[in-house]
Amino acid sequence: MTAVAVLAALAGSPGLAQAQQPSQTRLLSTTDDNRLPRGWRIDGEHGARELVWRASKSVPTGDARVEFRAGDRLLGVPKPAKDGRTFRLALDEAGSTALTDLQVTAAGRRLDAAADQPRESDAQGVRLPARAPANGVDPGKPGSYRTVSGSYDLAPVRLPGFATPVEMRAQVVAPKGATGSRPLALFLHGRHSTCYKPGSEDDTTIDWPCADGYKPIPSDKGYLRDQKLLASQGYVTVSISANGINAQDWQAEDAGAQARSSLVRQHLARWADWAAHRSTAPAVVRQAPKADLSRVLLVGHSRGGEGVNRAAMDSLYPPPAAEDGYRGPVRWKIRGTVLIGPTIFGQNPVADVPSVTLLPGCDGDVADLQGEDFVDGTRGVSRGTALHSAVYVVGANHNYFNSEWTPGEAEAPAEDDFGTDPDQADPVCTPGAPTRLTAAEQHKAGSTYIAAAARLFVAGDDRVRPLLDGSGRRAPSADPARVLTHAVGGRRSGGFLPDAGVKVTGARLCSAIDPDPAVACLGPETPGSSPHFAWWETEKETGRGAVDVKWSAPGTAARVTPAKPLSLHGSQKLALRVFVPPNTTGTKFDVSVTDSAGRRVTLGRAEVAGLPGSARTASYWAQELRVPLTAATRAGLDLRHVKSLELTPRSRSGRAWLMDAWGWAPGTPAVKAAALPRVDVGRTIVKEGDSGTRTYRIPVKISGHGSGQVRVYVLEPGSGRAQSKLVTVRPGSNAIDVPVEVKGDTVYGENVQHAIAVKAVHNSVVGSHRGGLTVENDDPEPVITLSPVADRVTEGETLTWRLSIDAPVMADIWQPVRVVPVTEGTELSTQDVDPQWLKDWSGDVPDPERRLSDANLWVWLYIPPGSTSVDFITPTVRDQVAEPAESMRLALTDRNANPLPDPPALTGTVLDRP
Repeated sequence: MTAVAVLAALAGSPGLAQAQQPSQTRLLSTTDDNRLPRGWRIDGEHGARELVWRASKSVPTGDARVEFRAGDRLLGVPKPAKDGRTFRLALDEAGSTALTDLQVTAAGRRLDAAADQPRESDAQGVRLPARAPANGVDPGKPGSYRTVSGSYDLAPVRLPGFATPVEMRAQVVAPKGATGSRPLALFLHGRHSTCYKPGSEDDTTIDWPCADGYKPIPSDKGYLRDQKLLASQGYVTVSISANGINAQDWQAEDAGAQARSSLVRQHLARWADWAAHRSTAPAVVRQAPKADLSRVLLVGHSRGGEGVNRAAMDSLYPPPAAEDGYRGPVRWKIRGTVLIGPTIFGQNPVADVPSVTLLPGCDGDVADLQGEDFVDGTRGVSRGTALHSAVYVVGANHNYFNSEWTPGEAEAPAEDDFGTDPDQADPVCTPGAPTRLTAAEQHKAGSTYIAAAARLFVAGDDRVRPLLDGSGRRAPSADPARVLTHAVGGRRSGGFLPDAGVKVTGARLCSAIDPDPAVACLGPETPGSSPHFAWWETEKETGRGAVDVKWSAPGTAARVTPAKPLSLHGSQKLALRVFVPPNTTGTKFDVSVTDSAGRRVTLGRAEVAGLPGSARTASYWAQELRVPLTAATRAGLDLRHVKSLELTPRSRSGRAWLMDAWGWAPGTPAVKAAALPRVDVGRTIVKEGDSGTRTYRIPVKISGHGSGQVRVYVLEPGSGRAQSKLVTVRPGSNAIDVPVEVKGDTVYGENVQHAIAVKAVHNSVVGSHRGGLTVENDDPEPVITLSPVADRVTEGETLTWRLSIDAPVMADIWQPVRVVPVTEGTELSTQDVDPQWLKDWSGDVPDPERRLSDANLWVWLYIPPGSTSVDFITPTVRDQVAEPAESMRLALTDRNANPLPDPPALTGTVLDRP
């Protein structure tokens, strides 16, 4: 079976997607240079081949997506087993290229054994950022209202693609005695274990519903302190439970984002009903003031962050009905979102809904801080008036924003997600380090900045904006936390962006994601990482980058020239987002601009210090630097036509990365969402058939209004490479047309995945960003046999068996064999075989002498596509000892090393040399 995937909008001829044919057969053991790493294996039965990794201990249930990779190439998202240690990926998802440099990652963090090998880290000079001046208004102070609390538990709901209904439970905290309608803040927790066994220290599961003897983990109770603060200030708050989604989202291509959106909107619909018909509401809702559904704030933690982002999108731009778990009218208006340590697997933020994203500097779960894309990914997509703020909280981890995920506070077992290693203490994030926050300090800071977002987005109080938009002010209620912010949108204008149309001299335009170290912004050996460069779906991306400035002496300017002049008219300052290596100080540069007439003015000098960082943190994060435009105005510079931006280093040496620069003015403009087209990619499963050629198309729906642009990546099956193209989309059109040609055959092969991924570029939104066509093999698995080639030899010669299949196939065939005890006579010992062979295939040594079956001789044999056999050899050694005939038995086994009952094990005999 072969398949051809063609993007009609792409230039060039279609490319054939087919597996590379290995040049030779090979064996697989635990020690061979070509082996899979320890903990990995390939197994499966009845044609369902799987790549399997088993951890040495349980992997905590978290929000980051566990991924299998081969070097830089994403193989796929494995299915977790109930034991919490085993992860399985179907080989049709992994592709057919060589499985080399295998890695298990979660948000860029290594989970497999190789992660135990520490990277060098320049953690010298770790220090807290300077304390910022206090803001004039502190949103972390409790309000004047007393509060009322309670919960509701409604009938569960069914969501598309999820077999088990999802609970409709929530915790409500509201102001007591408040008059009139009050704004509503809805909280959604992230992915965490769902059930626990009372009295145990670590017995948790990801089941739903919980098994007998287990209780649900009340993750929805983890934000009660945040809720009480908001309720004291006059907000009605509700925190909803999503255990039913957490238990099932591993099977969703979008990791549950659409399901979480559906659940959020199911709850909002109930609140709209209760606002209209108070008598039908649960008791705690009747005790609360009437909720004003025209003023809604959504707060999401981790995968809950991605979920509320999708709920905001779906409320403006309806999703495909077949994929949606809420079909009713939208009777609410979402004024903003707060996203706490969020995932954003789709990299599809909603540009026209204001947002605040909290980035925990010691996040050990979503460790790459991919939530930065809720800021970066909105640039140029729509009108640009919605403020998108990133709030970097030094020393905060992932879990402690939820008290039910915090040791000492949680009802169920809980842990510090960053983890501690007494032998390798992290200079930034180990508990007790000067830069690390306690749980109480972290939760207090989180509550304060959630309240700041509510006050700005919902209450419209512009006095709190300096806490969020990079103005360098602090909220005393969040002390002693050190918090830094930057933003895009709001009253920013112009925009020096590192995109394809820009020209850079004196520096280099680098790429966020590229396998070539000469092109990538950060090299593979960089200790630590950057939230701005978090991985997405492909090994190489277009349109994400920065300007990399490196100097060994001051004075040489780096010039950034956009494709056409920009307007900074009406701005007070130029705001630059710049990052430097962690733990560095004293980086200085002059900032200059030039207009279309060639007039050049130096605006001022900026200085920046690196964030506290280590090899385990994502501390290459941009800080907002501002220089006044006063000098440009005084010199008569034409700010309506600014041609270029220059950064001239004034420190002796250093390195800095410019993410972007904007004209800035104070204030928060009113936001009106644009009418945009929406793109959703689906998935179709087809059988390959026995003959003929059929053409199928990857399902893509374009809905909404207007015209916009998206970038479409067509992923080549098995290679990790992708072709991409900028495509103009309109509702109802077939602009994204990806035909897949499937040729039927009668040869056994793996299933083949053809996938595309889509990202919004301009005037568009993307819901389901990834999908494709799965071509299922429908031919029978080959019959595997083990037969002797040389099973009676003299010592010093080689015993040989042959593993065969009855016909060539188009798939990798992996079959384990094991040396088992003999049933009669004398067994070969570890000293009767070649010592190098024994070490290669078992990792063992001959001494002390013991039965060969007592060595770890469980070997995976490999037959590549197109071949029909592979030999397994056992070289024996000649000695000077008179011995009787000795033997060894070789058996086919299942994936757990248990010998198969049929066919029986084969015996090989070694005779003493006469």
